[in-house]
Amino acid sequence: MELSPVPQGAMPLIPHLIVKDAAKAIDFYKKVFLAEELMRMPSPDGKKIMHAELNIAGCHLYLCDEFPDMGARSPQALGGTPVVLTLYCLDCDKVFHRAVSAGAKVVTKLEDAFWGDRYGKVKDPFGHEWMLMTRKESLSSKEIMERSKKKVLAHA
Repeated sequence: MELSPVPQGAMPLIPHLIVKDAAKAIDFYKKVFLAEELMRMPSPDGKKIMHAELNIAGCHLYLCDEFPDMGARSPQALGGTPVVLTLYCLDCDKVFHRAVSAGAKVVTKLEDAFWGDRYGKVKDPFGHEWMLMTRKESLSSKEIMERSKKKVLAHA
């Protein structure tokens, strides 16, 4: 049998989050995103998580605790994050409210967007931002462009 270059059940691109208190982050992602924990590797002293693998809606997510001496720093250590994780949900309103109830902060309130999705953005308690979306309409690029122009003009 030929060995696949990608782990079984994974896609070739896997986000890898660095967090302060990975054990709490895993619990948060299980509660909010219904993540399934696939594996957890503690540090030799058992105080931190060196590597963990989760499955969220069929997609893998890796995460670990901060290890500043190895260059692994969380958004809190860096003063923020330039990355947003987008998660399409069957019901983004439900997931959004579950996230906020579990301690996430609202970045963008839920709304129906001009591009046909319902969406909102939260920052989890570990500093990572999540765009939660549900597709509501299937639009052409032309329709999206026309709606975007109307939105910009409405705010001018």
